[in-house]
Amino acid sequence: MNQQRLHQIFDYKNGILFRKCNGKIAGSIDTKGYLISSVDGKRQKNHRIIFMMHYGYLPKIIDHIDQNPANNCIENLRAVSYAQNSLNSGTCVRNTSGFKNVDWLKSKRRWRVYLKLNGKRTLFGYFRDLELAGLVAVEAKDKYMRLNFGCL
Repeated sequence: MNQQRLHQIFDYKNGILFRKCNGKIAGSIDTKGYLISSVDGKRQKNHRIIFMMHYGYLPKIIDHIDQNPANNCIENLRAVSYAQNSLNSGTCVRNTSGFKNVDWLKSKRRWRVYLKLNGKRTLFGYFRDLELAGLVAVEAKDKYMRLNFGCL
């Protein structure tokens, strides 16, 4: 898959790929909500096709800034590291606090705020108030992303 070949097969408009051969929208939705299209007999995620069409290379990880896998507008896509991508992911299905990076520590009877930085869990404190813990978690994530990755 290269940039020139993709421009032969697809047209891009406002986050949507159209097949040049018939003008129809390209792709079908997979079980995780990503659009997938066939390129020369190989299935590719549409956001990866769009990124390659615009920038001419494929990074290992492409992040949907708004966390919506169906929003493939080029302005919503960015090349990121694994750490950046995990910081921009949603909450886990087992999450009980409703806030990413906040969990209940039964032994302290407090909400714990943490981020996983450089492969290690970094503690940002324990809080009685869940809303405060959630605010601290969001602020810690935003500050870390700005300082270390120059984004957000």
